Amino acid sequence: MLATNNQSPTNSLLQSLTIKDRQHLLSNSEEVELTFGNTIHEPGQLIQHVYFPTASFISLIMAIDGNGGLEVGLIGNEGMCGSAAILGVNISSFQSIVQGAGPAIRMTLPLFDLELEYNPALKNKLKRYVYVKVQQLAQTAACNRFHLIEARLARWLLMTRDRAHSNEFPITQEFLAQMLGVRRVGVTKAAGSLQDKKLITYSRGAMSIRDGKGLELATCSCYQSDKNIYASILHND
Repeated sequence: MLATNNQSPTNSLLQSLTIKDRQHLLSNSEEVELTFGNTIHEPGQLIQHVYFPTASFISLIMAIDGNGGLEVGLIGNEGMCGSAAILGVNISSFQSIVQGAGPAIRMTLPLFDLELEYNPALKNKLKRYVYVKVQQLAQTAACNRFHLIEARLARWLLMTRDRAHSNEFPITQEFLAQMLGVRRVGVTKAAGSLQDKKLITYSRGAMSIRDGKGLELATCSCYQSDKNIYASILHND
């Protein structure tokens, strides 16, 4: 698994609010330090808190027949974890695991529900965010079905870079295989190809992106599609 310590200014969803609305939300929240590897939501269990990462990031895992799981989403300071609560659902659909340690803003579910009623601008923003996540989940499903492992690996590395705010992070091939839902030999071959093209450096569990622009050319269209849907829906209120 991945563990990083990085600094990011704030959460983009909260930053888009007016100062008054943001301060009201923060007055009913607490800043917590998320620890790498911790599970904050389990599928089928009650959501106790929602999280707005600031300098941390969280992986959404869909379990399959009790045999591990597949990563279907990655949430950093662009989003929130526990978005089902926006729709009035208090049950988690995914296992949410901290993949990048760091701070986050946390609210209890009852206070979050009250905040949505108090703050129509926040409610509108988060409803748009739910739409974005649905689109991104669908994009990931299609990507896992139709795109080659090398392009999917490039996409995952770029998504992680964007949320870790770093070109370097520790990672294992076993973890990558689990996240991509493929055999380790497939990840080894794909990582080797990207390294031969001088796009990444991988050695003893340490990953470094050497050529971000080149990696963007090596990935599938899904990476840019994710960014486009976020920008078009959340930056055009």
